[in-house]
Amino acid sequence: MSLSCQTISTRLGVLTLNCKGLLCLLVFTLSVSGSASGLCPTACICASDIISCTNKNLSRVPGTLFKFIKRLDLSYNKIGFLEPEWVPVLFDKLNTLIISHNSISSIITGSFSTTPNLKYLDLSSNNLKTLGSPLFQELRVLEVLLLYNNQITQIDSAAFGGLYKLQKLYLCCNSLSHFPMDLYIGKHKLTELVLLDISYNHIQSVPIQRVSLVPAKQLSGIYLHGNPFYCDCTLYSMLIFWYHRHFNSVVDFKNEYACALRSDPKGSNKLPLLHDNFLNCSESTINVSFHAFGFIYEAQVGERLIVHCDSKISDAGTYFIWVSPDNRLLEPDKETDSFKVFHNGSLEIIDPQLEDSGLYSCVAINKRRLLNETIEVRINVSNFTVNRSHAHEAFNTAFTTLAACVASIILVLLYLYLTPCPCQCKTRRRKRKLPQSSAHSSILNSTPPLDPPTEEKKSSTGKRVVFLEPVNEPKQGQNGKVRLFSKETVIAESILKTTRAKSDSDSVNSVFSDTPFMPSS
Repeated sequence: MSLSCQTISTRLGVLTLNCKGLLCLLVFTLSVSGSASGLCPTACICASDIISCTNKNLSRVPGTLFKFIKRLDLSYNKIGFLEPEWVPVLFDKLNTLIISHNSISSIITGSFSTTPNLKYLDLSSNNLKTLGSPLFQELRVLEVLLLYNNQITQIDSAAFGGLYKLQKLYLCCNSLSHFPMDLYIGKHKLTELVLLDISYNHIQSVPIQRVSLVPAKQLSGIYLHGNPFYCDCTLYSMLIFWYHRHFNSVVDFKNEYACALRSDPKGSNKLPLLHDNFLNCSESTINVSFHAFGFIYEAQVGERLIVHCDSKISDAGTYFIWVSPDNRLLEPDKETDSFKVFHNGSLEIIDPQLEDSGLYSCVAINKRRLLNETIEVRINVSNFTVNRSHAHEAFNTAFTTLAACVASIILVLLYLYLTPCPCQCKTRRRKRKLPQSSAHSSILNSTPPLDPPTEEKKSSTGKRVVFLEPVNEPKQGQNGKVRLFSKETVIAESILKTTRAKSDSDSVNSVFSDTPFMPSS
């Protein structure tokens, strides 16, 4: 029996088909319906909406996958790079993608445009070295991103831009040398990030002052263990503060925190950072970190103070209670004369007094999540007037000492540079004493003097001799003293104005001195 043709009546009209056309339509319908219902590639294992294509030497996603899958595992394959065409069709139901243990060395912008609803992305154990910007901007609802065990050395500030829902980021076991502070501050900060694992990298220091600005909800999830830190009291204080706050990142990995002395740059001798305070850090240094992280507050008498309860479970539905040093309960909507608790957990001390100093406890309770946390805060209230008077006295003492030092220096400089130089006075005295000493010596010594040098004789020609000092009368019993002038003081007795001949000069010198007369030039 053969069927040449058949007329099929429908609501839309009459459709005439031959057997051959009907067979083709049937095959096409079966193929489409089979693909849509879950046709599994031969290289993969399919279980409902989960497909596993692990260890199949794949370099791209198989094109025969049905598009209603929710989980796709492509680990242990040979995928080398990600580009916009590496996923051939749109998988708008896919929320989990695992492509770990491949050879991925680069990711091009737009590579995830066909998987926009991913919530879990595993790129661990690949060959990524740098993360440019932006790479994951299409993944608006991504919550978990695994990038551990790569070779990442640099992360651009906008590399994670657009990941507004990201909660957990794993960057362990890479080659990062700087703390990725851009994740918490700046234009592309991740406000929902509650876990950042950057353990076992090459980070040697942490910007503690900037990290202290991060809310405790995010701060409690920063894992830093296994990094080659330098031994530093500020870092030690921060980690001790985290330990007291019972952050799992420190409590669970306390023994994994080590440091090396700066004198040992190779880090050959690792020292336990959180054991027995071997650094001998001063209390003041530790208190500075506690101040920065909000563990210690300073207040002045009479000045309003607001203390925040920085709890790691401070989300919607959290109820806060404060306990004062004298064990009074301070609750929201129950304002007292000196204290007020806000619904966000902040405590206001309206008029602090010295007796308000002490240890306060903030209890955060979340009944919906069955969680609670207690945060202790120390408040020190001091008298501003007393402190100011002491500071004023100290300033006066220091200023007086400084002024005295400056005055002394000025006087010394005046003495050195503004007083007459004693050299000229000494020269004049020598000139005055020289004639008198020559006259006295000539009386006592009759030995003829030696002839002065020729140049000196020439220079003495035309010189004037002045007798300035009188000689006193010789006392009785003294010998060898001859009175040369009268008792009155004689300033200038005679001036030899004429030039003497050589013989006259010799005769005068032989009478008055046994040494040649040396007139000053």
